[in-house]
Amino acid sequence: MKTLRLEEPGSLRWIEVADPVPSEGEALVRVRRCGVCGTDVHALAGKQPFFSYPRRLGHELCVEVLSAPQGSPLTPGDLCAVEAYDFCGTCPPCRSGKTNCCKNLRVLGVHVDGGHAPLMALPADKLHRATSLTPEQIALVEPLVIGAHGIERAALQTGEPTVILGMGPIGLAAAIFAKAAGANVVCVDVQEDRLRFATETMDLGTPMTAGPDLADHLTKHFGQLPSAVIDATGNPASMKSSFLLAEHGARIVFLGLFIGEMTFDDPNFHRRELTLMASRAGLTETFREVIHLMEAGRIDVQPLITHRFDFADTAERLPSLHLEAGLVKAMIDFDSFPQS
Repeated sequence: MKTLRLEEPGSLRWIEVADPVPSEGEALVRVRRCGVCGTDVHALAGKQPFFSYPRRLGHELCVEVLSAPQGSPLTPGDLCAVEAYDFCGTCPPCRSGKTNCCKNLRVLGVHVDGGHAPLMALPADKLHRATSLTPEQIALVEPLVIGAHGIERAALQTGEPTVILGMGPIGLAAAIFAKAAGANVVCVDVQEDRLRFATETMDLGTPMTAGPDLADHLTKHFGQLPSAVIDATGNPASMKSSFLLAEHGARIVFLGLFIGEMTFDDPNFHRRELTLMASRAGLTETFREVIHLMEAGRIDVQPLITHRFDFADTAERLPSLHLEAGLVKAMIDFDSFPQS
């Protein structure tokens, strides 16, 4: 079959590989849709942490089951979201239930080859069936899980003053679940078009433009500083400023990351007795919960998809995709691509 591989930064190449043969416990699946993630864009630019080359990209997947292992509840024709995280199950974090920060975690499209291929063999227990969602909606589950897990970490309360910094796809996902949790949400970005999309198209909260007087605006809006600050920017300056946006006793969750080190003012950190948390990937149960919320109609995610193209056009479109106007989430369609 024909697949697309990132050989090194800036170099995508079509290659022929053998059709996958499922091992014990694996299902043979056909890729139907694959979302384009910031991870893919950063890997193409050579700026993605934890990445190794050469690598087949793609981890935001909807797949169709072609065959399933004996004893699996899956049947041919099932549409599934793919849990893109392979954890060992035996290290201390895995034993404590924090499989998302497994010491040996491997992520599809990052540490092992991903979904830029028409066929894959995947562990059946990593496939989460959805019965009433479209292939596009199912491919959104994995990035939604990232935002949902960050909100789980924040443990938001109904009506809680909450600010989400950065209205890229992961910040939007966080805002979706913060709103679903009943928090009082302010959405912040430096780009007015992103703010309009978040607060007008998606109706996720009150818009505020990032700037030196943001803390004053937040205080005026809430009557205090926010007690939950979610930073989805991956920008070190924004992440550092979050310590000044948080109310005394507040919680800060870093959803975004960057390559490098960050410093913060320790007296301010202690004076406010802040709680700082990282958020990585998501848990198996989070996949199930996100699918449940989508199928129940409690969250509307379809507007996130702003760009679409066929898999055959990926090598041409991907390098400059981030420059295209109005981009929020791009979706790759595999339906017309030959399976072998």
